[in-house]
Amino acid sequence: MEHDHSAATGSSTVDILALVLRLALLLSTAFLAGGGLLRPLVGELPRRTKRTLYTLGGLSALLAVVSEFAVDINVVALAIHVVLAVAVPILLRWPRAGRWASVALLVLVVLETSLGGTGVEFALDTVFVAGAAVWFGFALHGPVPTSSIRPGPLALTLGGLLVLAGAVRFGLSGLGFDRRLYTTLFGFAVLAVAVLPVVVSGLAVVLRGRAYRFGALGVALGFLAWSALGAIPAPPPLPVPGVPLLADAPGFPVLVSPQRPGHNVVHFPASAGDDLSAGVRGGLVTKAVARPGAEGTWADVDLPAGRSDLEIRRGDTTTVVEVDAGSAPGPSITEADAPECASAALGGLVADRGDVLTACPSDALTPEDGGALVKLVEFLAGRKPSALTLVEDDSPRGVAAAKLVRETAARTGLAVRPDAGPDTALVVVSGWAAGYTAMTRAAELQRLEPTHQYGLYLAPWLLNGPIVNAVASASLPLRFDPREATAVGYAVAVGDRFGGESPTLGGFRNWLGADRPAGEVQVFAAAQVNAMPMYPTEPHATGMVMDDERDYAGQWLACGTIVPITSVLR
Repeated sequence: MEHDHSAATGSSTVDILALVLRLALLLSTAFLAGGGLLRPLVGELPRRTKRTLYTLGGLSALLAVVSEFAVDINVVALAIHVVLAVAVPILLRWPRAGRWASVALLVLVVLETSLGGTGVEFALDTVFVAGAAVWFGFALHGPVPTSSIRPGPLALTLGGLLVLAGAVRFGLSGLGFDRRLYTTLFGFAVLAVAVLPVVVSGLAVVLRGRAYRFGALGVALGFLAWSALGAIPAPPPLPVPGVPLLADAPGFPVLVSPQRPGHNVVHFPASAGDDLSAGVRGGLVTKAVARPGAEGTWADVDLPAGRSDLEIRRGDTTTVVEVDAGSAPGPSITEADAPECASAALGGLVADRGDVLTACPSDALTPEDGGALVKLVEFLAGRKPSALTLVEDDSPRGVAAAKLVRETAARTGLAVRPDAGPDTALVVVSGWAAGYTAMTRAAELQRLEPTHQYGLYLAPWLLNGPIVNAVASASLPLRFDPREATAVGYAVAVGDRFGGESPTLGGFRNWLGADRPAGEVQVFAAAQVNAMPMYPTEPHATGMVMDDERDYAGQWLACGTIVPITSVLR
């Protein structure tokens, strides 16, 4: 049968009622199937064995029906299960027919145990469940020798199959020999399916045919552990010092960067709300607040060396996330650049790459961004503004970018000055915080008087929703089209993994990896598109969106659009 194993309480932990019902149902059904499977080997059944099989059939059918009221179950599968569970004891008089009913029931147990697994995992489930069911059958009927079956050697074979399946399952668990084996419920279950078959096999070596009944408890416990693995969530990977940590709290994700001793930032998506705070257990708890130019909220946390528990508070709920800062010092990250650095690291984490954070985007001007700025200034020289108003910061990237802009402007005959004018073009090459401030000031100046009539231009790394959406329209020199499939794919991936977070250039580059192509430069214009907000009670045309929260999956800019306004700049 197929169950819905989501927690009834809405929490991320295992629903106890559903788990107990699942284990009791599967164990009783496996015993029943094993008893019916071996019925043709036995002549006249003892009355006690008959009663046991009838009890198991009734219990299996009853638990299946009860499960219908506790969890979502496929009704057709439920009906088939009940019919087969009742049929096996009824068909005890006709052993061959009962064997086929038992085989069908055993198939249902395998399917339920596998929970949709495919390939190697499904094969392992088949081997373990079938081996356990045969063992249960001999435990019920006793070691019945026949001309074709020798119970003693068969016990050794069954034990060996269970050991092999348990060993492979241990390897596939991904836990290795780390502390999650003895600190998590999933780890205890993995240990059980690996160790108990070894114990049972040892009994088979010593006791031979008598091992079936003496080892039945071990096989049953191993079977319960194996069945529970499909319902228990696997523990998250252990934190690695220096690798930003992407973890899940109940209902929302959390990002810790750079996960080194000293100052770290803890980031939450906007969808998590604004009533969040974080801090090391027993230490100072800091409220998460918005940062200029960055999405979501951010909390400053000082991590001690080594492992510690990070407490995340949301209202009256406290969640603990294990962190490991190690002992090595982390990169020098300024408070202003920390959000951009964390967002860039997020892209690699979304791509399942656990790279140690050794540098941030603001640490250096990349050749591709430098080339884009040169082409932008040359493009502006052709438009002939009276001057460029340059906004920079003191980061290594900002200093290098400002120097490059000034040199290119001097070569093309453009003046550069720090103050705004009516016929100037604003060029921003700072980080996120200063870039957001520059955009909000430009928007205010343009509301008061004609200012920067030759446009507002941002460095490529400033393609970020809060910065771009601070003005009605801004332009950027980009080497990729945010509307293309790859860029949209990253926007969807980061939004799905981190609570609807919008993509950023640094994250996109890390997501692509070192082999990303360097495209040609085009100038793109970004603009807000909710120009006609309407109240829900106002008449509107068919298909018109009344809600101005037009934030669709795959967008780089919430409530906005971005399109090329030039051909490739040569």
